[in-house]
Amino acid sequence: MMDGCNDESGGFMDDRMAEPVPNLLNLPDYRIIAVDETDDAYHIAAETLVAPRMCSHCDGTAIVGYGRREQWIRDLPMHGKRVGLYFQTRRFRCKACGKTFYEDLPRVDTQRFMTERLVAWIGPAAIRRPFAHVAQEVGVSERTVRDIFHDHVTALEAHRQVETPQWLGLDEIHLIRPRGVVTNVQECTLVDLLVNRNKETVTAYLMRLPHRQRVQRVTMDMWRPYQEAVQAALPQATVVIDKFHVLKMANAAVERVRKQLREALTPAQRRGLMHDRFVLLKREADLTDREALRLSTWVKNYPVLGEIHRLKESFFGLYDCGSAAEARSYYQTWEQSLTPDQRAAFAELLTAWRHWDTHIVAYFDHPVTNAYTESLNNLIRATDRLGRGYSFAALRAKMLWAEGVTKTRRRPLARQSPLREQLPPIGNAQFARPTIMGPDESTVPVDVGVDMVALCRRMVMGQL
Repeated sequence: MMDGCNDESGGFMDDRMAEPVPNLLNLPDYRIIAVDETDDAYHIAAETLVAPRMCSHCDGTAIVGYGRREQWIRDLPMHGKRVGLYFQTRRFRCKACGKTFYEDLPRVDTQRFMTERLVAWIGPAAIRRPFAHVAQEVGVSERTVRDIFHDHVTALEAHRQVETPQWLGLDEIHLIRPRGVVTNVQECTLVDLLVNRNKETVTAYLMRLPHRQRVQRVTMDMWRPYQEAVQAALPQATVVIDKFHVLKMANAAVERVRKQLREALTPAQRRGLMHDRFVLLKREADLTDREALRLSTWVKNYPVLGEIHRLKESFFGLYDCGSAAEARSYYQTWEQSLTPDQRAAFAELLTAWRHWDTHIVAYFDHPVTNAYTESLNNLIRATDRLGRGYSFAALRAKMLWAEGVTKTRRRPLARQSPLREQLPPIGNAQFARPTIMGPDESTVPVDVGVDMVALCRRMVMGQL
């Protein structure tokens, strides 16, 4: 009976046709005939309250009963148990056209053999919880949950309207493979996730942005397809390289030298150098006394590593400059101080500056807040905690439509006098058309994306 939904010859209800029982379902179109409770489920026999009055083919009213069939429909779980509804669906024959038809079952999705409210419940539940958990709770396959989830997300997508940011961010996140990330820098929100980071994909997305001329600045990492996409779709926008990506290259030079030195060390020394790597990467001013002592030991014992660390710290000072011009001068002095071996260690950083210097120093005119950078980095790290086995589309949906993570702000709602169009012109002049406002200016909520802090919290707690 679990998979068979049509049965012309009796079934569960044959032995249950008794006096009606109280309606436990809160489905006003049905009368409950009987209830059978087991350890893990409710089996409920029911029938429609009102029979059809005309033929579904010709609208004729001369119809007569022509048998029944039992249909089994899943419903919302109740009291922690699955629910199965058994309907003796009536069949009718039209005397006018001779055709037969079955009565409709109100509030039932007959394609899925579920009540409409169960379908409506599964969609949001599949965003909050793993598909397997939802499937187990209601007694369906994971594929069924996935199909309903897909339809639910498609409906959400059709109505999603996120405000185009004035300051847009482009970055990378790893979901199965590298994906494009679109953010609102000022609001610290996630706007969208793109299937990849290709120029064509990013350009097409940016071209579809509503009012894309609104974008004034774009913060990104040093990924050429991003820059080319912005040039094509947002030529008015200033490209800014976030200092995080630049400083990460300086730290990478220290890591490179540390790994080279490790090859000549004893196993015990290697373990110590591995465990102390964070001391080498941390800003010297932020070290504790104990960490500073450990750093001084490594610097004293390995002068080459000490010099690279000193140069890294010196480069970090570039971002203490007060202007783009000062930063350029600072960098030139720093670069000229490098020996050939040191230039090799910092080769990636030197190349990046040579190709991206204009956009790197643009940071000094348009500094990105630490709160934004920290939120984005936390989000990137938190994605590693997402469960495996989901498609990118499913992971994207779980991040964009997780419960309680959408961030909104309110903007003024324009209002005008109902007399606006009725004021007649006088000669070539026209009366000023007044605006009638209430004591408090009305506002409307605007979706600015997914709050990255709230999303990270849910991901860490395993609520996606």
